[in-house]
Amino acid sequence: MTTTSTERTALRPLSAVAEARRVTRAFLETLGQPAVDMEHADTVVLVVSELVTNALRHGGGTYRLRLTARPGTIEVAVDDSSPKMPRLRTPDLVGGTGGFGWHMVNDLARDTVVTPRPDGGKTVLARLPW
Repeated sequence: MTTTSTERTALRPLSAVAEARRVTRAFLETLGQPAVDMEHADTVVLVVSELVTNALRHGGGTYRLRLTARPGTIEVAVDDSSPKMPRLRTPDLVGGTGGFGWHMVNDLARDTVVTPRPDGGKTVLARLPW
């Protein structure tokens, strides 16, 4: 098992999401053989990007990202400070207000689990194949 963790307070959400993607790619490159193929790596990075964006947008502006490699599975865990659970929304095709991300994460992941934390926040965990 290989794990990495990063924690950020995002004053500039776009740079925080870019940093999370960079950390994820670096983590995936450390896994060695069998290497994560490009398609699976892109999927993991996309899920990280979406979960970190949601944590920043809806979860209080801070996040903690944990990436864990297990045989055949990459676990992406994102903590935020909000107790509000993610919810499926009807995607907004006209106004651009979102609604696509949680659908996408659930479609790409083998499974997703949302766990309340004792401090009042939550952890969103997505398990992805590789």
